[in-house]
Amino acid sequence: VMLITLDRTSGTPVFRQICEQVRFQVAAGTLLPGTEIPSTRDLAAVLAINPMTVSKAYGLLEQEGVLERRPGLALIVRAGTAGTSPAGGDAARCGELARVLRPAVTAARQLGLTVPQALEVYRRALDAATAPAPAPDIDPAPDHDPTRGPASTPSQGDPDASA
Repeated sequence: VMLITLDRTSGTPVFRQICEQVRFQVAAGTLLPGTEIPSTRDLAAVLAINPMTVSKAYGLLEQEGVLERRPGLALIVRAGTAGTSPAGGDAARCGELARVLRPAVTAARQLGLTVPQALEVYRRALDAATAPAPAPDIDPAPDHDPTRGPASTPSQGDPDASA
């Protein structure tokens, strides 16, 4: 299943966002060779965009050799696409990571960070992304039965309250 999300505020044209995400999913092995791609109309309807935008993205991906057009049939991920074979998988994934890190590299340079400082920031981000989520800090009241309404504390005038 192909998942495309658009960021309409990013300044990146929508057709480029589609191309980048399809390339990324192919490199990651999420879209395997032979996987049918949603039709131009279907993807345009799901994303609420002009079908010509999807058509432009698909055309570029076909020219790049990522997608294959079959007369009368759906577009598919082309066999032998980088990232879809074990030999090309690591290189394709590393290439995609390098592509998405370019803006971060630019930001690090503009901020005046040294290479070790930038690598430490990246390492921390990776650690944070792979660390298990902390357990919720919830302390349910063990005496409280939710079926009996709100919990109450004994008052001084309550004859049933024990001292």
